Amino acid sequence: MTALRVFARAIGNSGPILLALAALCCACSRISAQTAMPPATPPTAQAAPADSKTNGAQLAVGGDVATPLSLSVADLGGFPRKTLKVTNEHTGKEETYQGVPLAEILKRAGVPQGPALRGAALATYVRAEGEDGYSVVFSLAELDTGIQDSDVLVADTMDGGPIPDKLGPLRLIAPHEKRPARWVRMLRSITVVKAAR
Repeated sequence: MTALRVFARAIGNSGPILLALAALCCACSRISAQTAMPPATPPTAQAAPADSKTNGAQLAVGGDVATPLSLSVADLGGFPRKTLKVTNEHTGKEETYQGVPLAEILKRAGVPQGPALRGAALATYVRAEGEDGYSVVFSLAELDTGIQDSDVLVADTMDGGPIPDKLGPLRLIAPHEKRPARWVRMLRSITVVKAAR
């Protein structure tokens, strides 16, 4: 402030006005320096548990079934299991999937199989749909082990661990097809439909 007084004396009558302005500027800069916030830093994102999607996943089995089902990954863990080794068409690497044969899930939903699958029931089809809306169709006869061994699997593990989020937590695998066009990632529903006569 002493430098400001010397300056004010030097400029004469307008000194008090300039002195007031200088004091105000100094005071304002101190106030803004005291109240200035440190630069905002984004909050640290906490990673969700690796199995959060797996824990909430439900597979709905419905349509023309005797017993509609809503199955969690944990529920599927109690079903008969099967392991399949397939070659990934995109990477050329072998992958190992483990899960429940789709035929077993359909059996628990009360869908006719074996000798009961005949006549009009042979026109029944099964639609599998993923979270992204992609859906595929199998005839019920394709999935019946009494007619052929399709080994279509509702997989819940890949290479010994959970299926990655972009593919799972459930993935429908049709291992004997020439290309994986009827593989369904992020599988959410199985719907059984009797074809109209």
